[in-house]
Amino acid sequence: MGKGCMKAIKYFLFLFNVLFFLFGALIMGFGLWVLLDNESFMVILQESSTALKIASYILIGVGGLSMLMGFLGCLGAIYEIRCLLGLYFTCLLLILIGQVAAGVLIYFQKDLLNKEMSNIVTQILSNYPGKNSTTEQAWDYIQRTMECCGWSGLMDWHANAVIVNSSQLLFPCSCQNVSLVEGNNSSFDSGFCEAQSLDWPVYDRGCNSSVESWLFANVGVILGVCLGVAVIELLGMILSIGLCKSVHTEDYTKVPKY
Repeated sequence: MGKGCMKAIKYFLFLFNVLFFLFGALIMGFGLWVLLDNESFMVILQESSTALKIASYILIGVGGLSMLMGFLGCLGAIYEIRCLLGLYFTCLLLILIGQVAAGVLIYFQKDLLNKEMSNIVTQILSNYPGKNSTTEQAWDYIQRTMECCGWSGLMDWHANAVIVNSSQLLFPCSCQNVSLVEGNNSSFDSGFCEAQSLDWPVYDRGCNSSVESWLFANVGVILGVCLGVAVIELLGMILSIGLCKSVHTEDYTKVPKY
């Protein structure tokens, strides 16, 4: 391989690894968001699902590993160290296989995941005390912004202990359809409101259908991101193995010593 071509591969691989380092930082940041966020649907799931907490730690670990790989890949590319390039290629291959396996598993287990999600949310709604806790704020935010009520529908709220045991006709304020009510109730966005009749002035559809609608509306973006990540990883593998095969002798004197 010509020297000019080898230099081009080397600097392309260096640039790729800088992007891969930033990609790892993005994954780590997403994992930290899932673990620490207090204002979205994630906080509801993480307080009720051990699997999501484990997944957030896995994301943080994968992000940290990707950042380390990007750093080692930059070193291997600039200083033409075959062992680092070979290690980098192997790690990328394992990550790509893991991503494909995870995607296949999620696709074939989607019914099980939906059932687990339904059980988690049903339990949360049954124990919702209306005390404006972090979990309640997150769920109230979802119902308000997605204009939905419960997971499958408003019937999910009929098992709530506060509503069942109250002498008043109560309903969750965040479910309230403001187009159906008048007066002070429309200003409340959390806790419970008093209904004037058994027919609650709330949204008809459950948040399950709202989430599914959002996923279907953004499926192109999600698939595009997944495909883009796979193409970038394949490109990195091709560049690293090409540069590795081109390096016949390693000059470790070029590597800075600290």
